[in-house]
Amino acid sequence: MESIDKDSIDLIYLDPPFFTERKHALKTRDRAKEFSFDDIWGSDLSYGGFLYDRIRLMKGLLKESGSIFVHCDKSGEHIIRAILDNVFGTENFQSEIIWSYKRWSNSKKGLMPSHQNIYFYSRSKKFKFNTIYTSYSETTNIDQILQNRTRDEHNKSVYEVDENGKFKHGKEKKGVPLNDVWEIPYLNPKAKERVGYPTQKPILLLERIIKLVTEEDDLVLDPFCGSGTTCVAAQLLNRNYIGIDKSKEAIELTKQRLSSPVRTESNLLKNGRESYINVDKEALSLLSGIPFNPVQRNKGIDAILVEQYEKTPILVRIQRVNETLSEAASYLLKAKETKQSKKVILIQTHENDLFSDIVHTEGLVILQAPSLQINKELTNNTSPPTQKLKNKGGATLF
Repeated sequence: MESIDKDSIDLIYLDPPFFTERKHALKTRDRAKEFSFDDIWGSDLSYGGFLYDRIRLMKGLLKESGSIFVHCDKSGEHIIRAILDNVFGTENFQSEIIWSYKRWSNSKKGLMPSHQNIYFYSRSKKFKFNTIYTSYSETTNIDQILQNRTRDEHNKSVYEVDENGKFKHGKEKKGVPLNDVWEIPYLNPKAKERVGYPTQKPILLLERIIKLVTEEDDLVLDPFCGSGTTCVAAQLLNRNYIGIDKSKEAIELTKQRLSSPVRTESNLLKNGRESYINVDKEALSLLSGIPFNPVQRNKGIDAILVEQYEKTPILVRIQRVNETLSEAASYLLKAKETKQSKKVILIQTHENDLFSDIVHTEGLVILQAPSLQINKELTNNTSPPTQKLKNKGGATLF
C-alpha cells in the first residue's frame, strides 16, 4: 500500500482475518487444491496492532470523497470499531451494515449466527454517496406513496392539504432508500461462482457496496483480496481496481476469475422471498395440530413431520386436484426412495377411478382428508365407511 499514491482511492473494502483464533482451509470443488490462511493471533493486542498499522495507512490513500468498508463478525468487531473510531473519527462513522443471510443449521448450543457486520466510514463529510432505492413494504399505506406530508404546529407529521382541504399529491417517489440491513444470500456449496476459497463473499454483496459510493472509472482497493471477489465486482461494474494479497495462490485465483468472471444470480433478490413460497397452505392445514416443517419447491413432498419413524423422516404429500391417487403416490414414493424414508403419508383429497398396486407399497400410509370422509358419508348413507362408531346421540365417529 505504501507504493500507492496518496488521495487516489475512491473506495477501500477489506475483509481481513476475523480474529477467530483458528486456521481456515477449504478445498476446491474438484478437490484438486486447498486454499488456507491462519487467523491465530494470541491476543487482542496483537490482532489490534496488525489492523491499526494498516488501516491508518489506508486513510491516507482515500480521496476526500472516499469511503472505507470493513467486514467483520462477532470475534473482532469490538476491536475493529475502536480502531476505525480512532483513525477516522466518530464523526465520520456512517453506518453499521448488517449482512443477513440464511445458512444451514448446526448443533451448537445457542442462537445460530446468521449475519456479519460491515462498518462504513468516510474520509470526510464530503463523501460520495449514491442513494439506492428498494420496493415499498407490503404493509405500506397507499396514501404514504401518493400524498405529500408536512409538519403541523405540534411538529407532528401529517398529510398536507390545500386551502380547500384537499390533499396534495407528493413528488415522484422511487421507493424506499436502502437501509442498513442487507439480506443477500450466502454462497451455497453449489453456486457457480464459488471457487473453494475460505470466507469467499458473494459478488452481489460487493456490487452493492461499490454502487453505493463510487461511479464508473473510480478506483477501488481491496488490501485483503483473497479470491478476488472485490476485483471481479469492480470489473463487472466498470470500475478500476487494485487487489493485494500475500498469498500467491490467491492472486493466481483472482487472475483466473477476472479472465472469465462468473456471477451467481439470486432469485431471492430478483423475485422476493414470497416467490419461494409455493406450498399449498390450504392443503397443509390438514396437518394442523401436528408438528411439521413445510417443504417448498418439491414435487414429491409437502411436509416433513418433526417426529421420525425408526430414525428416518416421515414425509407427507397431499393429493392434488387434477391427479389420481396413483400419480400422487408415485411422486411420494420416489421421494421416499431418494430421502431413504421408511414411512410416508399420502393424504387423499378426492375420489378417482384410477387405482393401482403402487398404493399398497410397504411404508406408504394413505389417509383420507376429513372433507372426503364427510362427502362419502353424505352421499353414501347406505354404505358407511369402515371403522366408525355411533354414540347414543347419533353422531358418527371415524
